[in-house]
Amino acid sequence: MAAQTVASTTDSTTVDLGPAAALSCRECGHRVPLGPVFACEECFGPLEIAYDFSAYDTEELRKRIEAGPANIWRYAPLLPVPADVADKPNINPGWTKLVKADNLARELGVTGGLYVKDDSGNPTHSFKDRVVAQALEAARAFGFTTLSCSSTGNLAGAVGAAAARAGFRSCVFIPHDLEQGKVVMAAVYGGELVGIEGNYDDVNRFCSELIGDPAGEGWGFVNVNLRPYYAEGSKTLAYEICEQLGWRLPDQLVVPIASGSQLTKIDKGLQELIKLGLVEDKPYKIFGAQAEGCSPVSVAYKAGHDVVRPQKPNTIAKSLAIGNPADGPYVLDIARRTGGAVEDVNDEQVVDAIKLLARTEGIFAETAGGVTVGVTKKLIENGVLDPALTTVVLNTGDGLKTLDAVAGTGLTATIRPNLDSFREAGLG
Repeated sequence: MAAQTVASTTDSTTVDLGPAAALSCRECGHRVPLGPVFACEECFGPLEIAYDFSAYDTEELRKRIEAGPANIWRYAPLLPVPADVADKPNINPGWTKLVKADNLARELGVTGGLYVKDDSGNPTHSFKDRVVAQALEAARAFGFTTLSCSSTGNLAGAVGAAAARAGFRSCVFIPHDLEQGKVVMAAVYGGELVGIEGNYDDVNRFCSELIGDPAGEGWGFVNVNLRPYYAEGSKTLAYEICEQLGWRLPDQLVVPIASGSQLTKIDKGLQELIKLGLVEDKPYKIFGAQAEGCSPVSVAYKAGHDVVRPQKPNTIAKSLAIGNPADGPYVLDIARRTGGAVEDVNDEQVVDAIKLLARTEGIFAETAGGVTVGVTKKLIENGVLDPALTTVVLNTGDGLKTLDAVAGTGLTATIRPNLDSFREAGLG
């Protein structure tokens, strides 16, 4: 796909996005000025943010971060945002809990320390608030008036909320058959919500066409023409995990894979912390987690392939149901470089893992969280993930969004309002 942009009211050469210096092609290294562009004009590779961190002193930077707000803007010096970002109307996500999951660790036989990074605590109850908050600042800088996206559900809600907060119009596009809870949550913010007949990949193709059409002028598609900025929000998960661990790298991370961008940007964040001297450089492993019904990256990993062949999704984990993941090849590179792996679990295992996490730690995860916990369990059982090492598992959303997955869970018993009935039910 050739490089694309849309008209904006701001000259990109005058945009203030903090330490962001340019856009750089991940494939060939070609650089272009900051702007609403997402593909390299030389090789069509993906563009990402290149930074100038040369002026930072490690200890001063650490103190500045620790003195910052309890949200992602504490890391503003490392993100493509202006210095006054915390003063602008935004949903201010981040600084979610890193839960030391000792009960789950005992169940799984983990002795080295097990943590759940629970991102269900964000404003719209998923990690998507992080990436949308980033994209909103880019949209503001480039003069867009409409915030949009293609979404499997969580992103639609995050865009609706962020646009409402910032006074933007929103119009988002989703597959027509999403979980009803996610549809309601995306619609309640008052923006336009459009169902597309097809799966997520069909929705994404449509959005790419709309960007090149006059009807899309003035629209910032957070995960298309604003994707380089949007994707940087995922780095803040890496920053928070390391800071919450006392400025140290975890030994192992288990990350869900949809497009694969979250995993690749977590790796980028860890590498930046190492280069800046904020954490001690040591080996770490990143494991990718997919649902069996949409596991193109897992299939490629197990087959030893470098190319990810698209699949037609068929899984209850709809937030991960991207059959043609854009960052799939880069996920393979990271898993292999770090000594990690990519694994998948079936829908029954996803449900079992949701219940396991809820029963042991009181965390109700959506299906994507069931995928990561289920894959963690499988990796331990298969001798791939080392239970003696510090491990962080990501839960990226709230289980209230995917109630259908555990719809069979309900009353233990129905009794009459007397003690005899209570005892007869075996509850005494």
